[in-house]
Amino acid sequence: MNTRIRWIRPPRQARSAATQQRLLDAAEALVAEKSFAEASVAEISRRAGFSVGAFYSRFRDKHALLHCLEERFLVEASATVEAALDPARWVGASIPQIAEEVIAFLVAMYRERFAILREFLGHSITDPEVGMRTERLVHTMCERLSALLLPRAAEMSHPDPATATRFACRLLLGVLKEAVLFGAYGAYGVPRSDEKLSQELTRAFLGYLGVRAWSPVP
Repeated sequence: MNTRIRWIRPPRQARSAATQQRLLDAAEALVAEKSFAEASVAEISRRAGFSVGAFYSRFRDKHALLHCLEERFLVEASATVEAALDPARWVGASIPQIAEEVIAFLVAMYRERFAILREFLGHSITDPEVGMRTERLVHTMCERLSALLLPRAAEMSHPDPATATRFACRLLLGVLKEAVLFGAYGAYGVPRSDEKLSQELTRAFLGYLGVRAWSPVP
């Protein structure tokens, strides 16, 4: 059983897309330092090692670049979800083993990409299409996680495993959004460290499902 989850970057057309990808990488790096609104086209271009003209030869404006960043993230996230929740990789695994690994990965991913995720969330408020694409990804993830856990329903004491597995996924993502994207670490009982947050989220996730046989790995 190989359960180590990694973020997947699907193959790209290296030569034709190299400049665009470097501009996208530069923009994401800048967003970790300041808001997207504060990052100028000149700064993004300079960070990528290109001229402003190179930027405008590939993007109409910053809004178009943000749209491409969102598209890239959603493609990568979809590929990661598909691989991470493939039943074949979890043969013989219990619900606690699955939950512990998946939740630890999600906490680490939210922490690593929190700046760009926060930008996407803000953009979804003004652009309903962004919100719809994000919701489709969330729906897919929750459905795949549910499909992975339901064959192990004998490990749960919740009276409605089908509802519980889907709702537990929504609860998990909601807490991650509050704790990581909005910087609520240490506020209202939210653990300050990623390790502790992962442990408590796993405990809450399993507790809601009614899975009791779990303790954190020392």
